[in-house]
Amino acid sequence: MLRVMIADDEERICKLITALVNWESLDMEIAGIAHSGPEAAKMAEEIRPSILITDIRMPGCSGLDLIRQIKESQPELEIVIISGYAHFEYAQTAIKYGVGDYLLKPVNKVELNMTLQKFKERILSREAAAESREQLFKKNENDLKRIRTSLISQILEHKEEELTFDVLQDEYYLKTEPGCFQAVWLKLDCIPETLTKAGFSILMKKAGDLLENGLRFKCTEMVFSSSGSSYVGFLNYRKEKQEDIRRALRDCLNQLKSQQGLYGPVQISLAVGKPVEKPEQLAASVHEASLIIKERLVKGTGRILDKMPEPSALHEQKLLEKYMRNVAHAVEVISVEEASAAVSELFDSVKSVKHVRGYEILELVHSCASLFFSRLEMKDRTELLQEFDERCEWCGSTEELFHLLRELLELHVGEIQKKHESDSDRPVRQAKEYIQNHFSEPITLEEVSSHVGLNPAYFSVLFKKIEGEGFAKYLIHLRVEKAKILLRETNEPVAAICRKVGYNDVKHFTRTFEKDTGVKPATYRKLYG
Repeated sequence: MLRVMIADDEERICKLITALVNWESLDMEIAGIAHSGPEAAKMAEEIRPSILITDIRMPGCSGLDLIRQIKESQPELEIVIISGYAHFEYAQTAIKYGVGDYLLKPVNKVELNMTLQKFKERILSREAAAESREQLFKKNENDLKRIRTSLISQILEHKEEELTFDVLQDEYYLKTEPGCFQAVWLKLDCIPETLTKAGFSILMKKAGDLLENGLRFKCTEMVFSSSGSSYVGFLNYRKEKQEDIRRALRDCLNQLKSQQGLYGPVQISLAVGKPVEKPEQLAASVHEASLIIKERLVKGTGRILDKMPEPSALHEQKLLEKYMRNVAHAVEVISVEEASAAVSELFDSVKSVKHVRGYEILELVHSCASLFFSRLEMKDRTELLQEFDERCEWCGSTEELFHLLRELLELHVGEIQKKHESDSDRPVRQAKEYIQNHFSEPITLEEVSSHVGLNPAYFSVLFKKIEGEGFAKYLIHLRVEKAKILLRETNEPVAAICRKVGYNDVKHFTRTFEKDTGVKPATYRKLYG
């Protein structure tokens, strides 16, 4: 019989937990009850329980401190925390210390019993692991589960074979029957950095358990498998159970939403494919659910989505072409601001399209990232695009998707900008030297930028940034200054001086000189010559 210890400073909570469980049927007994942290720590050392149920806040020593202390000497102890607070920090710390579950007050009888049953199975499995016969049984069980869940992977990768009742029975060991087949797609959205791997694993497991336990007795058969940030599977049930299935799915989603505060800023959505009658149509239902779940990007998370969206007029707007022109210019002039503005303009255009679909937006953002990487001609763009797509999968809204795209462009354009700015003075110095040597010739911006190895657009921006004036103004000022010297120090005609400083038209030279100095060349000579 498994020994259970309860630690809570409230006597009524201890009595409630004692009354909520049929301990004998679970083959468990309450071996001790403590009302403070120090008392619980001492008692745990004496009775060595298999399971500890503890409040997260107690006098003398918090539940978290108690867990950390006990786990050092009893690492295999199964622990469930009970708290009146749905705090992300508490849940994360508890998971870090090895807590097996986290329940909110008031304690739910079914959930507490499910947790204890789960702990019991885990303990018994661990104790029997040393026996070869049990190990073989466990291996066979895991092999069977892998075979069944491999069907989901095959469908998601479009590798499924022609499915029939016989194939499901003989190859996947599924006992299906005529009725309905329906895909179910549970999706978790959050910023990956806000949730640890352990936290995500616990959340995904809890979501899967809730889903399966809520549907178990309403279905003939069901199979689920985790895939990234999704829990994907299908149900087989009798037609008359369709409304029961819908209610069970809604209840499951509501339970998950009520507890999502335990795990941080996680958004939860659920999509279902169209119910079909033949196994051959099952893959179509799954693929349909994969599109429907993307509608959360425009309709919002936290709901059941079940309508297959019709395409909008998004592709007719030719937004990608305009975006690419803007991005190409931003890359040319190496401007983080222009890159960011290109994404903002695209986002505003997408919002103006009526009835735009989630999957259309996701495809557009993927194309935007792919074209951006191709524009940069990056060697590792395949890996970078894959990483970007994976991060997109965690986004729960259109705003988050475009924020991610904007961050991507700003990051890489910013890196190019830093690289160029680290030695930006050198090409400008080379350009000025070239201009000094060739100002009497009809030189152009393109000629000078080519000489220093930069594209004209970027060279123009860089030159103005460093010199404070554009290339054309700089050249005019230089030629006028050279003309002033010749007017003051020589007796050469204005026409000759005009040609020596790079002008072929005396009238144009005179207008330029007067605009820059305020007087005509001949007058300047009289005043200063």
